[in-house]
Amino acid sequence: MARLRRRACVALFLFALFVLATLMGLRTLKPTDGFSALAPGADVLPVIGEKVDRRSVSSDVQPSPAQARNPKLVASNSSPDKGMSYDVHIFYYMWYGNPQMDERYLHWDHILVPHWDPKIAASYPRGRHVPPEDIASSFYPELGPYSSRDPEVLESHMEQIGAAGAGVLVLSWYPPGLADDHGEPTEDLVPSILDAAIRHGLKVAFHIQPYKGRTDHSVHENIKYITDRYGDHGAFYRFTSNGKALPLFYIYDSYLTPPEAWAEMLTSTGSHSLRGTPYDGVFIALIVEERHKNDILAGGFDGMYTYFASNGFSYGSSHQNWKGIKTFCDGNNLLFVPSVGPGYIDTSIRPWNNHNTRNRVNGRYYETALQAALNVRPEIVTITSFNEWHEGTQIERAVPKKTVTRLYLDYQPHEPDLYLELTRRWVEQFSREKEQWLM
Repeated sequence: MARLRRRACVALFLFALFVLATLMGLRTLKPTDGFSALAPGADVLPVIGEKVDRRSVSSDVQPSPAQARNPKLVASNSSPDKGMSYDVHIFYYMWYGNPQMDERYLHWDHILVPHWDPKIAASYPRGRHVPPEDIASSFYPELGPYSSRDPEVLESHMEQIGAAGAGVLVLSWYPPGLADDHGEPTEDLVPSILDAAIRHGLKVAFHIQPYKGRTDHSVHENIKYITDRYGDHGAFYRFTSNGKALPLFYIYDSYLTPPEAWAEMLTSTGSHSLRGTPYDGVFIALIVEERHKNDILAGGFDGMYTYFASNGFSYGSSHQNWKGIKTFCDGNNLLFVPSVGPGYIDTSIRPWNNHNTRNRVNGRYYETALQAALNVRPEIVTITSFNEWHEGTQIERAVPKKTVTRLYLDYQPHEPDLYLELTRRWVEQFSREKEQWLM
């Protein structure tokens, strides 16, 4: 009898451990800590946030009164390919390099970014990654540490994006001669990307990054440059609004510039307004904090997007707030463009940022985000990302990899194209349901 009791106790203990492990895994499907200390994808600066609105997203969102009168919300941008949608946009990065194409590694050898608090920074390693065995990512790409200049890589990327059903590639863009702090200028790559995109039926939009010295005046010149240089290309994306087909631009970290300055460029009465000129467009700002809603409206933007793939990190990236943001946008003739991602882990470059990690849970985190976006009936959805490997938001094919010093994460027990397939299935569902909304 004593032996049976011991066996029962052991069995109960093992079951309790299993339940605890399962709950810890599922914990990442929900925001648990509101605002965190650092925005995923932002520079190493503390972020001051507001309390997250914890209102639930309803699965039976009804069209708002503004939806009927807002032409932006009833435009159709579907591809002739029924499995692809130009209303699904995916963020793309072209900053990678390797010795075969670029004479050295670029971005794969990213530094370990120190925490801004010296006391915290002292507790974490410093240095730089050493490719090809040690790269600045928690996952390992099927193509290895590639170069964005490799034509075969570009073809593979366009094939993968097309297979996923995302019709618009949103290109992270810096003006000629400028780059992020860890890379080199890449603007000369844009023609090759446009050419590769059109071969696969894809369109290309531009994601203007916060380069040093960026102002409303410099962005004005950027828009003119991009439109003049690439506007006639068949892959150049235009969004249909008010009966007009206009270029669409995402402005990352738009909150760094005051709304009064943006209004000079984006309202009809501004001192250097683009409105009504050959350079007019659809301009989408980044919403991080709740107060940014009114700033974006005052700045003359046409909509807002959320970018971050870490649910619960910020007001904008919290799925629970999307219904309220969408209602605000509908009431003010703005587009709401939620951003969804498969997970988040940037500890390969920010080793102290583990609290912002969002586990993939074999695709369930991604499906949760996709459903949250679908619930608010958006005109456009963005995916973060195709290949931001540093932050672990990529849906690009990844493979198992183990070295002497590293054990990389992977998509097992599924195949390397798991997230491409999930995206494709969701795009098809999105397109079907959107047809119902617009009837």
